[in-house]
Amino acid sequence: MALRPSVSIQNLPTLLCCLKPTFHSKEIMSPQKLLQSNINRRIGAIVAVGSVILARKAILKPEIAFGLDMRMVAPDQTIEEAESVIRDHAQSLLDIKGLLESESWREAQKELRRSSSNLKLDIYTIIQSKPGSERPQLRKLYSDLFNNVTKLDYAARDKDGSRVWQYYGNIVVALDDILHRI
Repeated sequence: MALRPSVSIQNLPTLLCCLKPTFHSKEIMSPQKLLQSNINRRIGAIVAVGSVILARKAILKPEIAFGLDMRMVAPDQTIEEAESVIRDHAQSLLDIKGLLESESWREAQKELRRSSSNLKLDIYTIIQSKPGSERPQLRKLYSDLFNNVTKLDYAARDKDGSRVWQYYGNIVVALDDILHRI
């Protein structure tokens, strides 16, 4: 009794789509199939690149990501404009106290992010206009202020009242110090 293979080598299909185009496989593929294969690859590449571009635009819309504004300098903001509105923006940052007292955490976060981004632009514009010898100290105060703003944002997210008030107090002190020096 002899064993006979159930599939003979002559009946196996030739899978040319998976082979690298070598001299031998080009002889087997007709020119029309080779052209169609190249066109399909090009169309696939165009579709992939187009979808990446569209996805990037959709993901990076500022309306979608309601986070902190990471712009550093308003392109059309002058030093005089920054100095004229810095006190108002600082006061709006301190006005979140009422929201924190009522424990409206989500609203406090939104207001904190909005007011701190405006204040951040103002302070940074003013720091850039100062002489080089004063900048390191002002940058340190700037960093301390906005690190506490970030920590307050996280504490409000976690609804941790004791940490919220600790960071709010740090913000008041840092803001008073930076406004005094500017």
